[in-house]
Amino acid sequence: MASSSSSSCPSLAFLGLTLALVLLISPAHSLTCTTQTFTNNKLYSNCVDLPTLKSYLHWTYNSTNSTLSIAFVATPAKSDGWIAWAINPTSIGMKGAQTLLTYKKSDGSMDVKTFNISSYSDIVESKLAFDVWDTSAESSGGVFRLFAKLKVEEMESVNHVWQVGPSVSNGFPAKHDFNTDNLQAKGSLSLTGGTTTTTTTTGDSRLKKRNIHGILNAVSWGLLFPIGIIIARYLRTFQSADPAWFYLHIFCQVSGYAIGVAGWATGIKLGSESEGVVYSTHRKIGITLFSLATVQIFALFLRPKKEHKYRFYWNIYHHTLGYAILILSILNVFKGLDILNPAKHWRSTYIIVIISLGAIALLLEAITWVVVLKRRSTKSTKPYDGFNNGQG
Repeated sequence: MASSSSSSCPSLAFLGLTLALVLLISPAHSLTCTTQTFTNNKLYSNCVDLPTLKSYLHWTYNSTNSTLSIAFVATPAKSDGWIAWAINPTSIGMKGAQTLLTYKKSDGSMDVKTFNISSYSDIVESKLAFDVWDTSAESSGGVFRLFAKLKVEEMESVNHVWQVGPSVSNGFPAKHDFNTDNLQAKGSLSLTGGTTTTTTTTGDSRLKKRNIHGILNAVSWGLLFPIGIIIARYLRTFQSADPAWFYLHIFCQVSGYAIGVAGWATGIKLGSESEGVVYSTHRKIGITLFSLATVQIFALFLRPKKEHKYRFYWNIYHHTLGYAILILSILNVFKGLDILNPAKHWRSTYIIVIISLGAIALLLEAITWVVVLKRRSTKSTKPYDGFNNGQG
């Protein structure tokens, strides 16, 4: 019994040490903001580790004179970037935010500016909707610290927004990123130190919609349309594939269009829910694609018979529009990947798929040329060219 008890003591000690380390390392037991100090020796009643952008907020609210003292701590997106914290008295989000922004000037000193963001298209330096004083900032180790006092009357909680950006040009901040962390950098702050909430649920929902939008469009415009074009261009050369190639082509294009319309609709919905977040190039290409594909689909009902004198011109229009859609589709998928910024393997997978389709197209191009040349060598007046003699 004595030997058993003595042997268990090291095990219990090791277990206790392990549990202590877990508690020390666990994020739930290590509020980073509580260990932060400032060179001006300022102290605050409350602090919180903000959920995104590796940011922290310290604050004290004096209800007697309605004064809110804050210290916002964050790392800018780049060394010459900026950080900002704001109160939004009218809504949740950027529009209407009364913003304090700091950045490092060329001489190494810190500057603090105020922006009343009344609209997304008109961001200019201006006074805020409430009094602000004792503004200052400091930096060390790549981390910026912003200090200020604000007059916040008759409020127990406020909507607040925080953000980091990449650069400042002539005293004006460059646009910040629109990644998930940036879009979720907002919440409700209890001035008295009670519960502080964030908009993570809303952000996750929007991210899910963005992913659905990306998947729908990658499958439709990025895969089904190119496959349908490959089928129409190459399989019709082979007599054994007639008329199966024609129906496969129609299936791919109509299915791609139906899925693409769903993807396009989710994009429009996302745009309406994300005021101020505009991806102009991606949006314009998407609208162009939808318009061209709609014309292409409905033009099938106006296709002249193969003997008609206008069939030749219809073929030129149909093929030209098809290849334009192909190029724009692949281009816009990559634009979408740049916006979504998914894990690297998703982009790599799509690149591999497109390269594979391109390799298949090159192989079929060579094979069909061989088939056509052999037919010509047999003095055929016109090589067989699939359904409707290639006019389909």
